[in-house]
Amino acid sequence: MQVLEKQIMDLRSVSLKQLRYFIATAETGQLSKAAHSTHVSQSAITAAIKSLESLMKVRLFDRQQLGVSLTAEGHRFYLRAKEVLDLLEDAIREPRYNVYNLQGSVKVSASYTVLGYFLPNLLARFRANYPDVEIDLHDKKRLDIEQAVKDGSTELGIVILSNSTNLSPFSHHVLIRSRRQLWLSATHPLLKQEQVSLNDISKYPYILITEDEGEESTRRYWQANGEQLNIGFKTSSMEGLRGLIAYSFGLTILSDMIYRPWSLEGKKIETRPILNQVPDMQVGIIWKKGAVLSKPAQAMRELLIQICGS
Repeated sequence: MQVLEKQIMDLRSVSLKQLRYFIATAETGQLSKAAHSTHVSQSAITAAIKSLESLMKVRLFDRQQLGVSLTAEGHRFYLRAKEVLDLLEDAIREPRYNVYNLQGSVKVSASYTVLGYFLPNLLARFRANYPDVEIDLHDKKRLDIEQAVKDGSTELGIVILSNSTNLSPFSHHVLIRSRRQLWLSATHPLLKQEQVSLNDISKYPYILITEDEGEESTRRYWQANGEQLNIGFKTSSMEGLRGLIAYSFGLTILSDMIYRPWSLEGKKIETRPILNQVPDMQVGIIWKKGAVLSKPAQAMRELLIQICGS
């Protein structure tokens, strides 16, 4: 009975602030950046993380020279903590949104990466707020999505905006900026270096993802930095890429949005910041400039913007 009472008291000591500080650290990879984004001191971030680790009796982050990265336990806790805060936000938002009792349908198109790693949770939260709105969802390539928005066959497109070369026909809003980092195996020699540059990376085989214009976007920032890619393998399979990275067949640079700390075989994949200027991946929503959207489409656009901005 005393053990149970202690566990209950421990749970009561966890605050929403601690969860927010933990999530900010997980998403920025640096205590200083987490402190800046949450408008508190770095010592407050450190104290919150230490308190959570002490309570849970696990290490949530691996400390590195240039920041921190989630452990396997930390990654699992991150997903649960995000879910808790999402549910709270939706509970607060629900009375205001559901008062309209909206019905109808909304036509949405999204690309492979967006559908796989970004959109499902947001669509679930939209459905929770608007249960009577049907989501007419289509999987398309970015150029096909842009054409569908232009000709009116889809109302909203969710795309990797940083791949777009001409957004003038559209109104758009950036929903997320996701940092790109180096991915490598837990035994890779580059982990021993305090700092890693594109020149360092070029000395090893590079695993290049081809899906969602991955090759084109990768080549752009390598060329902008005056460096040469050493391509060891190309693949459209994200899980295939993770496996090759985890087994030390090469390394890659990809965004935090799609990062997972292990392969399907359970082997660890590490990340490291890069010294050179590597642009963030930007995911956003587009709609036809000047178009009058249906009420369900307006509701989805505004809810996605609010959720991603909160």
